[in-house]
Amino acid sequence: MDITTFGGPVPQLGIGVVAPFDFALDRELWRWTPEEISLHLTRTPYVPVEVSVDMARLISEHETLHNAVMALDAVRPASYAYACTSGSFVGGTAHERAMCVSMSGAAGGAPSVTTSGALLEALGELGARRVSVITPYTASLTDSLADFLGEADVDVVGRQYMGLTGEIWKVGYRNVVELARSADLTNADCLFISCTNLSTYDVIPQLEAELRIPVISANQVTMWSALRHAGADAAGDYQSLIDPAARAALAPYLGRGIAPPPPAAAAAVVREAADWEQIAAPEPTAAAPPDEPIADLDLG
Repeated sequence: MDITTFGGPVPQLGIGVVAPFDFALDRELWRWTPEEISLHLTRTPYVPVEVSVDMARLISEHETLHNAVMALDAVRPASYAYACTSGSFVGGTAHERAMCVSMSGAAGGAPSVTTSGALLEALGELGARRVSVITPYTASLTDSLADFLGEADVDVVGRQYMGLTGEIWKVGYRNVVELARSADLTNADCLFISCTNLSTYDVIPQLEAELRIPVISANQVTMWSALRHAGADAAGDYQSLIDPAARAALAPYLGRGIAPPPPAAAAAVVREAADWEQIAAPEPTAAAPPDEPIADLDLG
């Protein structure tokens, strides 16, 4: 059979992704990506600094973003994403919006998002005003995330961190799950797992079923937002941000019939287009037990 009978590959829509130089989870981003979407990735220049507030500032400078977007412009992505949480929250909400403006300017006006801006969009989508966060970062970088969310009128009601300063991509699913179980969810509307260099795709459905609360992650919100701005839907069964059935299943446990309006700052963004000894973790928060036993993932 002549292969040309089929007319060639499925037409592709591109998403341009600017990632930090140490990003190692390209394959995870693809897991949220539908068949008709291609990801075009580039890295920020290397800087000899450990994961810290200083590194976050260095990899989010406007010139760095402009050059990275220009490196992708030849393939004409439909939207652009800066895939780094710390780099997009370290300067506060004004800096995050300026980053989007800088990227869009370099891309001829194409919509651009950052991970932290996407986080605010996702919280607005879920109607979440109180969030518990878990991070692989140090205390100071975790506090910067809380400051960013506070500027956006989102209350951080719990925070746990690993204290890592490098090679975050090596953290396994088991450690992520254990840290999530240690999170204080007493007054939280949502649990956020920060850092795009932390693998989370497979643990989200298990944690949502176990903890009975929406669980969102850095890579998830980045891809969900970038795809939405390109007119496409993210793939992610049994993840409440993406799957309406999964979201509806959580409503009885949250005591919420109709979601409250999104935080003001999140709405504005939408409109504008391991060393475990270092974890200060309390006893796991009690959660409503599932109706059926949940099969454990292979978290080795």
